[in-house]
Amino acid sequence: MSANVPTDICFSFSGLRARGGRTGPHKDGWGMAMYRDGDVWSVHDPRPSADSDMAEIISSTSLKCDIVISHIRQANVGGVCLLNTHPFSRLLWGKTWSYAHNGQLENADELSITQHHPLGSTDSERAFCWIIEQLQSRFDDLEPALDVLSEALSQLALQLKEKGVFNMMLSDGDKLYCFCTTKLHWITRRAPFKKATLSDEDVIIDFKEVTTDKDVVTVIATQPLTQDEKWEQMEEGELCVFDGGEVVFQIKANL
Repeated sequence: MSANVPTDICFSFSGLRARGGRTGPHKDGWGMAMYRDGDVWSVHDPRPSADSDMAEIISSTSLKCDIVISHIRQANVGGVCLLNTHPFSRLLWGKTWSYAHNGQLENADELSITQHHPLGSTDSERAFCWIIEQLQSRFDDLEPALDVLSEALSQLALQLKEKGVFNMMLSDGDKLYCFCTTKLHWITRRAPFKKATLSDEDVIIDFKEVTTDKDVVTVIATQPLTQDEKWEQMEEGELCVFDGGEVVFQIKANL
């Protein structure tokens, strides 16, 4: 999620959570990184989100955030354990970057890393460490402008895409960067707000009751979370950057 005002994610997380072992196969742990004013709070649980008491608390508690990255895992590489649950985090340019990956990468151990070593054993975390090192190598201690950074992330993501499926979400607490290989959808909600119904749970919300006319909230998910709204589908090789709920930069690959 990316929003222009602190917003809770209870409704969307309720739908995502159901896919973690109840309506979907992603039962091998879940996690969430929640940003507000640049500060981040992370929660990880190796249990299925559908059965997690911690997930139940998150789905019913109004924790208002600017950016949220949430992930439900289907284990391919690496065992089911706390260290292998997404999102992963690293420090770069004085900020905490959080990252989640959907997909599987072949020969991820060939990605050269010298400083930011994985704590767990997933191909996903190794790819994240590689991205951080590549950015640090290119730009040293000075964070580049948005367009330059976006171009660099697009190039790195396309390289990882050559190793398999690489759907990614990445944030520094300011912007939310999303890269699509196979499936990523997004929807921006703004006034006039309407009702929406979750696809995975019997839950309906009237956004008029929980928003103001100035609110802009974008939700990104692998598959649409609601059944009665029109979601945009990202293209293969596309990078989208969201800031305050708006798309502020977009790169479409010529594949």
